[in-house]
Amino acid sequence: MTEGNIQLQRGRRTGRRTGGGATPRTLLPLRRVSSHLSNSISCWYCDFKSSVFNEPLFQFGRKYFRWLRIWFSIGMGFSLTTLIGVTLIILLESARALNLYNGIPWLNNILNGSIFGSYSSLYNITVADIGYMCISSIISVSIHELGHALSATSEGIQIEYTAVFLAVLFPGALVAFNDDLLQMIPRVATLRIYCAGIWHNAALCLVCALTLFLLPFIFYPLYSHGESLMVLDVSPKSPLYGHLSPGDIITMLDGAHVHTTKEWMNISYVLDKQKSQTNKGYCVPNLMIAGSKNPEITDNKFTCPNDLTLFTTISCNSRTNETNHQQTKEHIYCFPAKGVLGEKKCGDGWGNLVKDDGNCLCTDDESCSSPIHTLGVTWVEITFSRHECGNKENKCGGSFVFVGDIISMARSIRVTNYQSRWFYGVVYFPVVVEKLLVNIFHVSLMLALLNSLPVYYLDGESILEVALCCFSSLTPRIRELVVRSCLVGGTLICCLLISRILFLVISE
Repeated sequence: MTEGNIQLQRGRRTGRRTGGGATPRTLLPLRRVSSHLSNSISCWYCDFKSSVFNEPLFQFGRKYFRWLRIWFSIGMGFSLTTLIGVTLIILLESARALNLYNGIPWLNNILNGSIFGSYSSLYNITVADIGYMCISSIISVSIHELGHALSATSEGIQIEYTAVFLAVLFPGALVAFNDDLLQMIPRVATLRIYCAGIWHNAALCLVCALTLFLLPFIFYPLYSHGESLMVLDVSPKSPLYGHLSPGDIITMLDGAHVHTTKEWMNISYVLDKQKSQTNKGYCVPNLMIAGSKNPEITDNKFTCPNDLTLFTTISCNSRTNETNHQQTKEHIYCFPAKGVLGEKKCGDGWGNLVKDDGNCLCTDDESCSSPIHTLGVTWVEITFSRHECGNKENKCGGSFVFVGDIISMARSIRVTNYQSRWFYGVVYFPVVVEKLLVNIFHVSLMLALLNSLPVYYLDGESILEVALCCFSSLTPRIRELVVRSCLVGGTLICCLLISRILFLVISE
């Protein structure tokens, strides 16, 4: 992957010479659009070159060269630190892959969670996700190349042209300079130019992170945030399909108020862990219990016909489990799950929602009935309201019970923290902005890390070479040997790590 790789070094690094203005050989003829625009097309490569931005960038760089040099000097220090850090990480990761050591716990969590663990969802990528990735790549690469261009112009080097290209299926961009002029400036200035792309990608990550943090305040006049969840989409494969619709507002999950998507998932995880430890009861009238169906016994287990659910009567303040349920057949019956909704709650599974101070809330004509949990099944009550009714549950909306795998249920629908104050249709706008910022952050971070690697054809190659010239007293021959050894080793290790990632993806 060669996004952001700057073409301003020697002919051995570039497949296209920038000093003489020559263009690559193509299978199709070169078409000249104008004196400032040109493009070349072949069966494996196409690009679009432009010199329109040459003069504006040069004028800006020369006008603010003092401030830009300070800015890119900071970036040089950051990029060199990143190069050292990334090199150590790939060495540690390669040693862990070869079982030479177990690794550092916090580093293992980061690598497994953010790098290898993220590849498990590659098969669920949608067309919209591809669009986000393309836009994010264009923005991140443009910012990367802008860093190279501004740093070069601040040193007095004129740009020959800027270009975007597509090599096979990989997009990229480049900024071309005159190689002779580059060799005339001090090496520290050259190092600033090479480090500028990484530094700009890091700055873009910071801007995205700050914008994401401030997004609720930015959208406050038009959107509310963190009051409750709005449903954006319910897949036909979701167990909630037919119960929730786009525009519905989820207010509570099992009696706990839900404000954000993070709370939605956190509460789901907590309920999944506690499903066999607590009892959620309802005060069901004894007459309704008397009219319920008796359970059937299959393979020494109680089962209910049709869509009925197993219930058992419990003491308001006592904990029971499945083994107790099986010992008292006379207290087990089959009842429709939705039949208990609206009844008073009892038992110890509702947390602070039910406070009876040791006294049962059920009357003498009622019994505290609790659903019997089975392995992998959780009983969850979801309270919602319709969008046009706001959060006033007493006017419209209501509650329903979900019985099944709560984690799969929570992931099966798309929800957002934002609610439009005016029109429902525009609720997608902050969601799009939020997702685009997240994708730009990840792509820009990936570009910064990739170009920090000491491998061939990326910025790390030039940074390593020039840095050794600036900050070491090695002879040219030894320096060349060190550079080649680092590049060959770094390239091989990165290829092995990429192969390992691909193997993990295919194996899943």
